[in-house]
Amino acid sequence: MAIEVLPSLELPVLFDDHHETFSTHTILEATGMNRITLNIFDVTPLRAVILATVLSLAVTPLAAQDYQKGLAAAQAGDYATALQEWTPLAADGDADAQYILGQMYNIGLGVPQDLVEAVRLSRLAADQGHATAQYILGVMYGNGQVVSQDYAEAVRLYRLAADQGNALAQMNLGLLYEDGLGVLQDYAEAVRWYRLAADQGHALAQFSLGLMYQNGLGVLQDYAEAVRLYRLAADQGNAFAQTNLGLMYENGYGVLQDSVTAHMWYNIGAANGNELGGTNRDIIAEGMTQQAVEQAQAMARDCMSSGYQNCGY
Repeated sequence: MAIEVLPSLELPVLFDDHHETFSTHTILEATGMNRITLNIFDVTPLRAVILATVLSLAVTPLAAQDYQKGLAAAQAGDYATALQEWTPLAADGDADAQYILGQMYNIGLGVPQDLVEAVRLSRLAADQGHATAQYILGVMYGNGQVVSQDYAEAVRLYRLAADQGNALAQMNLGLLYEDGLGVLQDYAEAVRWYRLAADQGHALAQFSLGLMYQNGLGVLQDYAEAVRLYRLAADQGNAFAQTNLGLMYENGYGVLQDSVTAHMWYNIGAANGNELGGTNRDIIAEGMTQQAVEQAQAMARDCMSSGYQNCGY
């Protein structure tokens, strides 16, 4: 189950001379403007996050017997029993239990959804330095979920988590610096936080850092580095990066111009849900031979079926 209760932040999309490319920046020279919706949080399914956190806590010194009962119940999908076992631990001040219960209330696992209780428990854990709870609470403030929207407080919480190495918080902190929400706009600082998250393999951060290099914001413009970063994100299935790779190949930015490879990446981006990838694919196909289009389609099939291991590079 994805986190669906949080509203999202609208970010602009740029158009080049005839194709659409994604950016979180408003460039005045753009010949057209549209808008897409990007969430100001990582969209990893929350149920999976909770279970992963539960498993990672198996070696922590919680009240062992009660914790193990809750763990076994959660692994079996019996969230009501897990809630029963972990609630006393949270009441005794265990930050891990407070965080887990907070997220169970957030999406209603084993308990009716209660966002107020989710905030309360997340705050208790965050106040004890729990990095993921700090990130989650930052999301709530950034989106105005239950609490009043407060970008400055979101920045504070993200920074606390980011300083502990939380890649999700680093990514969102970069976004807030890039857009000047809760802080002075600072592209160099945005780049710094994007890079920290990207170096941990965060696909959206890799894409975002690629955009900064593509547009020369906070760094010297470097198309080759933008391509490298887009590839890292594209190989993880990021449809934005896949579509932007198509743009780079079509125009020869940082790579040799290659319409077949451009079509391949546009097609893959579209297959992964990016409508603009489909639009650009259809436009570039108009100037290609049928043989070239079929070659690009075959390459796209090979790329996706190989888990992005056989994508022509």
